[in-house]
Amino acid sequence: MKGVWRELAGLVLPVDCAGCGRPRTELCVKCLRALSRDGRGARRVRPCPVPAGLPRVWAGAPYADEVRAVLLAHKERGALRLARPLGTVLAGAVRGVGGGGGPLLLVPVPSARSAVAGRGHDPVRRIALAAAGELRRESAGVRVLALLRQCRVVADQAGLNARQRLVNVAGALAVPGMAGRLLAGAPVVLVDDLMTTGATLAEAARAVAAAGGRPVGAAVVAAPRGAFPADGA
Repeated sequence: MKGVWRELAGLVLPVDCAGCGRPRTELCVKCLRALSRDGRGARRVRPCPVPAGLPRVWAGAPYADEVRAVLLAHKERGALRLARPLGTVLAGAVRGVGGGGGPLLLVPVPSARSAVAGRGHDPVRRIALAAAGELRRESAGVRVLALLRQCRVVADQAGLNARQRLVNVAGALAVPGMAGRLLAGAPVVLVDDLMTTGATLAEAARAVAAAGGRPVGAAVVAAPRGAFPADGA
């Protein structure tokens, strides 16, 4: 119900830009340009160090300034209408990964149930659905399958270094029961709102492969500046 009330409130209450605070516009032109990297679009990114098992990752924008503010507004403050522009950015990253031009499965990285309950929505799944809607204009075979589940409690990743994050999420994700059969027959692109060290995406790729899926890459809205190529941040 929280998500429903937030959407209704957004229709009638004046809002400020989620990125820079400019009044009476939910997302201004300047912040839209920041999300698209001033038209340069998504790029392949690599954390340092690269965790074992991490597929190739494409990101839409560096996680800083306006982009960080927009992601947090959607994720933590329930600015649900931002899912559409964020989905556009994610769709660009998915295009970078590719997948052969046929059917494509987008598999969101899951949040803990307690986090989803506290926020009143699942931000990554919502952005993934928006991205799939845009990608279907080019290929009808794009679907979102939210099959991954956390199978054990993990600690808050904030404050952990790359090695600690790998240990923290190792074996934490799984595709339950017979759901793995839904992964057969199409390439899988893992999707998330943010990549930091890549540990969670590497674990997601392991879990999808263990269930019989074929992860071909990962797409995220944002990644640290240092993960972008030197000529494209």
